[in-house]
Amino acid sequence: MISAFINGFVLATALIIPIGPQNLLIFHQGAVQPTFKKSMPTIITSALADTLLIVVAVFGVSFALQAVPFLEPLLYLIGVGFLIIIGWTIWKSNSTTKTFQQKPYSGKKQVFLALSVSLFNPHAILDTIAVIGTYATHYHTRLETVSFAFACILVSWLAFFLLAHAGNRVKQWDKSDRLFTYIQKASAVTIWLLAFYFIYQAFLSR
Repeated sequence: MISAFINGFVLATALIIPIGPQNLLIFHQGAVQPTFKKSMPTIITSALADTLLIVVAVFGVSFALQAVPFLEPLLYLIGVGFLIIIGWTIWKSNSTTKTFQQKPYSGKKQVFLALSVSLFNPHAILDTIAVIGTYATHYHTRLETVSFAFACILVSWLAFFLLAHAGNRVKQWDKSDRLFTYIQKASAVTIWLLAFYFIYQAFLSR
């Protein structure tokens, strides 16, 4: 159980570090909202959406793979390919500071945008299903699976609060987009390393 929790925590942390549309929106709202509290609609909506995706991925995908065994290697390949492509996209993308308008959003607009980049983003869905859902098949007891899923959910909630808080702090001293460029490059490298780790776990450690 403890091992499953640790593995879930590490895997989810590695997946959530790269700056994608969801993380960017949360960080951005933390930076442009007048107070940290004003960014809560984005944080809560994103966290709840991630929780839903993780639960569906861990339990739904696990059941599907048990019923159709040949889907497992296919999902592994999809997950690795997805990670490599997204890493390259992040590496080549322009400064993220121009992605959103530099003004605070209303609560309703925050909820709408958070749902859009969480539930209707193919990258986020593949990330959750192909990586977290497939990795969950390593565990064969209900307790281990629940521990793994709980760790992944916990990481999402912690990360989103920290991202918004970081945005709130950064706006006080960073007036250029140089920091965001460094973050993008580090995000790309992190996700490539995760892809190689996933290959090892899926094909070489058995």
